[in-house]
Amino acid sequence: MSLISRRTFLQGSAALGGAFAFGAGMAARAGAAPDPQILTAQLTEARIAADGVTPKVMTYGLGDSVSNGMPPVLRMRMGEPYAARLVNRLDEPTTVHWHGLRIPNAMDGVPEMTQPYVYPGDPFDYVFTPPDAGTFWYHPHCNTLTQMGSGLTGVIVVENPDDPVFDAEIVLNLRDWRLGKGGAFIDPFKPRDAARGGTYGTVRTTNWQQEPSYDAPAGGLVRVRIAATDVTRIYTLGLEGADAMVVALDANPLDKPFPLDRYDVGPGQRIDLVVRMPDSEGATVKLGNLRGSHPWTIASFRAAGPSLKRDIRDVSALPANPIAEADLSVATRIPIDLTATAEHKATPSICGSLGYTFWAINKVPWPGDTPDPIAPIEEMKLGKSYVMQIANRTPHAHPIHLHGMSFRILSSNKRTFLPPPTDTILLLPDEQAEIALVADNLGDWVFHCHIIEHQKTGMTGYFKVV
Repeated sequence: MSLISRRTFLQGSAALGGAFAFGAGMAARAGAAPDPQILTAQLTEARIAADGVTPKVMTYGLGDSVSNGMPPVLRMRMGEPYAARLVNRLDEPTTVHWHGLRIPNAMDGVPEMTQPYVYPGDPFDYVFTPPDAGTFWYHPHCNTLTQMGSGLTGVIVVENPDDPVFDAEIVLNLRDWRLGKGGAFIDPFKPRDAARGGTYGTVRTTNWQQEPSYDAPAGGLVRVRIAATDVTRIYTLGLEGADAMVVALDANPLDKPFPLDRYDVGPGQRIDLVVRMPDSEGATVKLGNLRGSHPWTIASFRAAGPSLKRDIRDVSALPANPIAEADLSVATRIPIDLTATAEHKATPSICGSLGYTFWAINKVPWPGDTPDPIAPIEEMKLGKSYVMQIANRTPHAHPIHLHGMSFRILSSNKRTFLPPPTDTILLLPDEQAEIALVADNLGDWVFHCHIIEHQKTGMTGYFKVV
């Protein structure tokens, strides 16, 4: 069968399968799907470095317009249908993965596993109803290191009508760029770094700017939504010049918000803060990355206008998302070991291969994006409870992300604070943790390290829910 006819068949069958799988239930709850938001993957140029304009930056635009900036913040509403039509104007295949959203498998954006590649010039329709509110993000799952590293990372805000109203909201998209002289892209990774903690970018940005500043109401309570969309960097966040409460982690509200001191956020993770701005107009608050020996400013917030005289003690817990709790008394236990490996060479793929294999899950390195994937880590039964016993057998941190489902961290030999339900756990070197979930979403769900060099060099697998 030719590539074109196979592609056409897969597109049609995936669209029909996705619509059939969830259309009736969604229509019963919230009516028919809306007209799709046109999301165009495209090439542009942008001034990111101080010494030149970077060509062939990848971004998303809305509608038919050509964008020269970062991907838009997509806004959805909890429990209401959302539709997006991806139009690919890149010169290579792509997809969209809706990171953290518990949506039907056919909409998850993983090529060869949940949908076909979206080839240049082609569209693909995504339709789903977000069941949870909070801060999420979107990115490709095809040629991931290059496409994400070139700009294809955007933030999603799913609004809950029951959330309190804050005096302002600021959304921050944190990411590095691998740029050299004149702002030109340089090699996206170094093999020796991919086999360790990952290759860091040379230009650090927030919303595609270096150390941007934003005005916020003096004396006000400001919700700051932060998404770490970088392919490598782990941040240690801290605030200078104001008090802040952490109200949500990875989109899920905390039962009891706590004051921000320092908090680690790895690639793929999100954190929501409520910042009490200073009373004096012009006073500046600095959000910084305190990790390493050279702290730096991520963004600044400038107090503007007369003081609203709000009280940080007014910050209370946000409404919880409807995450099922595992029944530990009957849960099946699954051992998961994260290790280094050198068992085979990477498999060539339409969606890109780094050409190396350095990492494995349960001693099995992911071979690449193929029509016939390896066996799942575990076949799960719909509605059953599971506890994963994860051991990081390496001297490096790994932000491990699960598609399509949320889990709760039960225990760890490296931490005392256990966050609310999440989709990503930042496993520290030599950490052993137990996480629990209910297998409540049918399909094949990818499980991988979100340091993208680790993902693309073997630290990937999947669970099958039947």
